[in-house]
Amino acid sequence: MVQFHEHIITDLLDDSNGGLVILSSGLSLPKLIASLLLLHSSSQGTLLILSSSPSSLKSKIFFHLKAQNPQFQQIPSEITADLPAHHRHSLYSSGLTFFITPRILIVDLLTNKLPTSSIAGLVILNAHSLSETSTEAFIVRIIRSFNRDAYIRAFSDKPHAMVSGFAKVERTMKCLYIRKLHLWPRFQVYVSQELEKAPPDVVDIRVPMTKYMMGIQKAIIEVMDACLKEMRKTNKVDVEDLTVENGLFKSFDEIVRRQLDPIWHTLGKKTKQLVSDLKTLRKLLDYLVRYDAITFLRYLDTLRVSESFRSVWIFAEGSYKIFDYAKKRVYRLERSDGAKLNESNKIAKSKKRKCKGDGNDSEEVSSKSSNTGLALEEVLEEAPKWKVLREVLEEIEEERRKQGVSGEDVLSEGEGNDNGIVLVACKDERSCLQLEECIINSPEKVMAEEWRKYLLSKLQLRDVVRQKKKPKDPKGFGVLDGVTPMAPVQNAEASISKQEHDALLAAASGIRDLAEKDCMVEDPLGLDSGGRKRGKGKGKVGSKNGSVTADGSGVHNSKKASTSDNLRISDSKNNDRMEETNPVGAGGTAVDNLVLRRHTNANAAGSMNAKPLPPVHFYALESDQPILDVLQPSIVIVYHPDMTFVREIEVYKSENPSKRLKVYFLFYEDSTEVQKFEASIRRENGAFESLIRQKSMMMIPVDQDGRCLGLNTIAEGDLTTSQNSVTRKAGGRKEADKETQVIVDMREFMSSLPNVLHQKGMRIIPVTLEVGDYILSPFICVERKSIQDLFMSFTSGRLYHQVETMVRYYRIPVLLIEFSQDKSFSFQSASDIGDDVTPNSIISKLSLLALHFPRLRIIWSRSLHATAEIFASLKANQDEPDEAKAMRVGVPSEEGIVENDVRAENYNTSAVEFLRRLPGVTDSNYRTIMEGCKSLAELAILPVEKLAELMGGQKAARTLRDFLDAKYPTLL
Repeated sequence: MVQFHEHIITDLLDDSNGGLVILSSGLSLPKLIASLLLLHSSSQGTLLILSSSPSSLKSKIFFHLKAQNPQFQQIPSEITADLPAHHRHSLYSSGLTFFITPRILIVDLLTNKLPTSSIAGLVILNAHSLSETSTEAFIVRIIRSFNRDAYIRAFSDKPHAMVSGFAKVERTMKCLYIRKLHLWPRFQVYVSQELEKAPPDVVDIRVPMTKYMMGIQKAIIEVMDACLKEMRKTNKVDVEDLTVENGLFKSFDEIVRRQLDPIWHTLGKKTKQLVSDLKTLRKLLDYLVRYDAITFLRYLDTLRVSESFRSVWIFAEGSYKIFDYAKKRVYRLERSDGAKLNESNKIAKSKKRKCKGDGNDSEEVSSKSSNTGLALEEVLEEAPKWKVLREVLEEIEEERRKQGVSGEDVLSEGEGNDNGIVLVACKDERSCLQLEECIINSPEKVMAEEWRKYLLSKLQLRDVVRQKKKPKDPKGFGVLDGVTPMAPVQNAEASISKQEHDALLAAASGIRDLAEKDCMVEDPLGLDSGGRKRGKGKGKVGSKNGSVTADGSGVHNSKKASTSDNLRISDSKNNDRMEETNPVGAGGTAVDNLVLRRHTNANAAGSMNAKPLPPVHFYALESDQPILDVLQPSIVIVYHPDMTFVREIEVYKSENPSKRLKVYFLFYEDSTEVQKFEASIRRENGAFESLIRQKSMMMIPVDQDGRCLGLNTIAEGDLTTSQNSVTRKAGGRKEADKETQVIVDMREFMSSLPNVLHQKGMRIIPVTLEVGDYILSPFICVERKSIQDLFMSFTSGRLYHQVETMVRYYRIPVLLIEFSQDKSFSFQSASDIGDDVTPNSIISKLSLLALHFPRLRIIWSRSLHATAEIFASLKANQDEPDEAKAMRVGVPSEEGIVENDVRAENYNTSAVEFLRRLPGVTDSNYRTIMEGCKSLAELAILPVEKLAELMGGQKAARTLRDFLDAKYPTLL
């Protein structure tokens, strides 16, 4: 354990009330929590850890608990809803440590299944996501009111999230009833001294970007700056936040949306589109330095099709450079006589790919368009980092050989001081796959394969468009025959040069023809696993000597042997041997769904003159696993710089001061990659400086530890009653208030409304309801819908069924439409509301719902607190709901009888539903028909004149009569 973790634990143990700990990102928060859990003893009581179910933080805590104390038998288990109630009660009283979700814990607290006196404390993860209305705050308030000695310890490693909004930290501490705030930034004295005591050897490599990459980056920044200037013209957003540096982070979207959400319905389409465009431009900057040139061009092609009409940035000055330079990184056009159409400057080694056929002379694949006489010349610019990564790996292997230790011997040593493991950290799994392909084969083969896929995708798109254009039926035309116009695709293709498009298709057709020709000529036994023929070592496009398969537990590298590549066979054997000797696993490592790749080729390029490379592990940073503690590498290559991972490397080295560790950083020089990395450090330091200032000026009430919680609630209640009392009633004497209660469905505890209702002084009774979400009285049932849920319920048809059951069993069915407090109180802007009823309009759907169920009451609520006020007014002068009856509503008994069915008391509900579906029967006349005849059998023999009298018209009566008298067709 690092020493500053000991300081943090000491500070927490000194205060029996608990505290809020905010660490810098990457300072091993899971290891800190695991060390704290090991100090818990069962004599203190039960310790509960609040955590959402799919949590990487929870899996890391499990790992560190087992690593720090292998003999520790009391590894925390998880309490789930599958456990029966009596079993959960015994676990709560056992004095052990458990992980539990907030939803299960709050339900057990409200139903008194959890003895609060046996709770020693509560550990809350991800404190930055809490608010006054969150379920965690609800839990803490109930535990504090019954057990004032229990401690609350909350943790967060997202300091920038703790400074968003007004006084976020102070409000979080208030809702958790915590008085102490512990700040541990990277620049804290204890932290910086320890991490800088034995730092790793760092090699900072700045890779120059190519000319076209620099041009694309400059163009994107110019377009982004233009979009930000347009945003400033709206006068709706804080100008200080609108900078290009802030635009590099995902949190920028949250900052802008948080400011614009309350007035979103008043914004024009251009402003809304600018918010979306800034997000797209940020992705482009990221993808430029993360992926290869062909992948970047393919993404731009999808943007051209999907955003060509509504997007603002595409029409900005300079955006054409992004598309133009991206194409020049991949290919360029030249005439048959050799004159170039594009710039003659060569960025990468320009080549015309040649494929050898069946012994004939080599034929050029740089295709020529028969119509225009143009040749498509490939550029296929490789990522500059690929070459640098290979040079670094060759340098590592060369240094090892100089030291007289081969890679295989080092690997078999196991847990040595220098185990020789090389770890390459990338942003995502796709980058890991591509880098491994570059090492297994070569960058040229990887780019050729990507180019082949790109061209074939163009060919597939053309075939799809042609199929769409074929008329299905000569009788119709346009939309009538089912042909959907492909205007976006056609316009996107028209924006590209027609000659260029033809040349691309010609190249794709040539590749496909070559592949089909090889399939017919070559031996069928030469098929690879994907059904494609091998090129037999002759450099054919599409031949792959290594393939990658992925399953749910990890990623494995399977190498295929070919008759002309004996090296591949020997490598596979070496791979198998290393899998036996290395406990980590050579083909691929799976540790808690760890995304980790392993490559062990001694000669990775597949050619005899290439320099040997060491065994390499690839790790995707987005998988968020304790990779350094699992592998304990000696060399780490940070391919995509990430501040959190850099801090993890520092902590790993400080925990192992005697271990030799060398770290290579690969940065693109003068790129947004460097700017983003440095800005993330500045942003975190600024967040901690703001938190330090807030802590110095923070005013903490004396009773914030929760010891006066019950007294405060009573005092607030008395004050409210005295203000609203009527003085004519016995001089304002307060009468004994009866406790109001609300029956809440179990599934509703995913929302914050039960918490707000409890704050209003209502008693919450959680049960499983078949009908409705909230039961306010024996007659009032409420179905609550958020805006997103309302749209989804209309789409799936679930809302119709829910309202139908409420109307059947309750006299006052209520549909509550609840808006978010920080968003606009409207479905759509006034300009979007049309005059006609349309199937896709939410207003039209609501109108039809109200027409179909006349007794349904629709209530609009601006926020959670407004909903609580509405519920209180609805419950006025109403009886309290019965829990047992509410649970039985809608549940048939053994005899098949449903209790509390309003219509079933006087009518046969099945017969009524059948009647309403008959032709001519409508909502306006079916009640009259029911009064005029007692059964369906009597209805069937009524004459037309009587039916016309009951149904209110001769036409409806004739329709029903014709239906009842219609002959049933038989097969005889």
